[in-house]
Amino acid sequence: MNKKILIYQVLPRLFGNNNNCRTKNGTLQENGVGKMNDLDKAQLRRIRLMGFTHIWFTGVIRHASATDYTAYGIPRQHPSVVKGQAGSPYAITDYYDIDPDLAVDVEHRMEEYERLIERAHEVGLKVLMDFVPNHVAREYASVAKPDGVIDLGQGDDTGKHFSSQNNFYYCPGQDFVSPVAPQQGEAPYAESPAKCTGNDRFDNCPSMNDWYETVKLNYGVDYLAQGHREHFEPIPNTWGKMTDILLFWMGKGVDGFRCDMAEMVPKAFWSYATRIVKERHPQAIFIGEVYDPNQYRSFIQAGFDYLYDKVGMYDCIRDVICNRRPASSITYYWQAVDDIKEHMLYFLENHDEQRIASDYFCGDAAKAIPGVIVSALLQKNPFMVYAGQEFGERGMDEEGFSGRDGRTTIFDYWNLDKLYRGYFDRRKLTLEEKSLQLKYQQILCIANREKAVREGDFFDLMYMNPQSWKFNPRYQFAFLRKCQDEVLLIVVNFSDSRVNAGVMIPEHAFNVLQLPEREVSAVDLLTGEDFCFHLHKDGTINTDLRPYTGRILKFSIAMDDNAYVLNEHNKDEFPPAHTAEHLLNQVMIQMFGCERSDNAHIERKKSKMSFRLDHKPSRKEEKEIVDRMNELIEADLPVIFEFVDKYNLPDGIDPDRLPKDCSDTIRLVKIGDFDLCPCIGKHVRSTSQIGRFELLGTNWDQEKMSFRVRFKVIP
Repeated sequence: MNKKILIYQVLPRLFGNNNNCRTKNGTLQENGVGKMNDLDKAQLRRIRLMGFTHIWFTGVIRHASATDYTAYGIPRQHPSVVKGQAGSPYAITDYYDIDPDLAVDVEHRMEEYERLIERAHEVGLKVLMDFVPNHVAREYASVAKPDGVIDLGQGDDTGKHFSSQNNFYYCPGQDFVSPVAPQQGEAPYAESPAKCTGNDRFDNCPSMNDWYETVKLNYGVDYLAQGHREHFEPIPNTWGKMTDILLFWMGKGVDGFRCDMAEMVPKAFWSYATRIVKERHPQAIFIGEVYDPNQYRSFIQAGFDYLYDKVGMYDCIRDVICNRRPASSITYYWQAVDDIKEHMLYFLENHDEQRIASDYFCGDAAKAIPGVIVSALLQKNPFMVYAGQEFGERGMDEEGFSGRDGRTTIFDYWNLDKLYRGYFDRRKLTLEEKSLQLKYQQILCIANREKAVREGDFFDLMYMNPQSWKFNPRYQFAFLRKCQDEVLLIVVNFSDSRVNAGVMIPEHAFNVLQLPEREVSAVDLLTGEDFCFHLHKDGTINTDLRPYTGRILKFSIAMDDNAYVLNEHNKDEFPPAHTAEHLLNQVMIQMFGCERSDNAHIERKKSKMSFRLDHKPSRKEEKEIVDRMNELIEADLPVIFEFVDKYNLPDGIDPDRLPKDCSDTIRLVKIGDFDLCPCIGKHVRSTSQIGRFELLGTNWDQEKMSFRVRFKVIP
């Protein structure tokens, strides 16, 4: 099955920090710091169950910091060239080392990172990390480089401003002048000759608004020569060193890189490096931070798999959310990159951008849900979420170096209250925070569960739906996705008013997507509500839209008109226990590789299920079953239904397990992105309504190799 890439960006420094002291400009000792070990298997599994396929660990490579680790052989950084107490994750001091802040055992910080990668892989997440190729910290010096590696700048001719074999650019005969005065009792920072600054500042005295804490890497471009003369033959020294760094981290098990400020590095280098890396690691992913649309196609040709769609789709959807542009303007921005649309990475937040819920964006995270639906479901391309976005993190703290600007700091030691409660103390989440996360989870799970999204065709309906009394293109946006017989009609409402929108499906859509004219039955994948409507050329489909949300109406063009007549079902079920049955089936499948239960009795007071296993589970395994069940319950996974033709079952559904007398229409029960199973019974709406799972006892029949589980749920 093809996967739609869904990325979760997280700063481990912030993720697990439970210290709520939150002192402005606080030190590590005052404000605390999160550790890689905080991202244990339970938390990673929770992230995976949200629907994510990839996790981007931001700030794991050792970077400039005001914290003193000289006791561990790590050079101290001068405070005049460090931004904030924690320092910028993009001022790298050693490309071959891990940030000691993130380690429980500093001397074994690399091993802790390797185990983090292993844990992520074990729960089904691929790992991305930052590659910062344009600049390094002023006091870059590797103490962890492998034997035989020559350090950056070692052997440079510092008497030349430019040489293609130098790693840095210099200002010969001039000392560096820091825009930051030394602290009381601190000797001034000394650098002679001055190295040129990371944001293409080629003199010795950058300003406070420059990237003064960094130095520019030299890839063979003489920026002071007329026309920025390129010297790529022989291959510049920096090319080989930086490619070796990429290969080093691929050897540690990472699956790809988010490449910082990729457009500030020549495309010739990217062609060279991505070719070498992908020859050895064909599945490696390269994501480029590129902001110039005129260069998109050349960077893709240079080996990038995906590029930020910041100045296009991000800026557009942000303005639509804030009512500065009409929703119809979204059409222009996907059309502008239509030939490379699958290479564009959509997002609404990252570490550089202001939080949706901040006063600088729209002040209310729920207002962005239509934008999340569009960003996640419009195309096959990747979508990214920044940790805390799903809980409505506001970014309105004044942490220190990072002022109150609507962004979450990357420079300071800090605690993010919503994010911490969301993973480590969920009982303290508000109803609004739980509701927001549940909406994100539904949308993300739909993005990868639905073949029409991850593999299907797309048809924009906006050109046939101009301003009318039934449709307002300033606030509503509509499109179709289709794969084989499955169709999604997606309509969103960016306004604060409840509307009854009429969406016209033009004849052209019928021709392009090969839709029949007929009566269809649909289900809203967000709410589970059923709908019936007539599908005909240039006809209108009416749908009720609540404020700041949308409809994801799924229907099959292969189903009979009476498709939703299901088998009679007379069981008096207890919905919490019945939903727990589905969870337990999938837990056992994943832990033991067995089939679903072949003998189940689900009741209010006590339930029993039997599984055919290849061994008797140990006490440790029994405890893991309980732990996993309660993790899934606490994760508050959405439980939704959809209807399919029994002759067109999705992948993973065994038709041989269906009753012989089942109707032609099958109801599927989806629990987040965790379990999918045919069922006509009663269920709760989300797993948190199950309550607590308790194991009452187990029995093992050695002759039948059958494991009997007795349990109850306490709502």
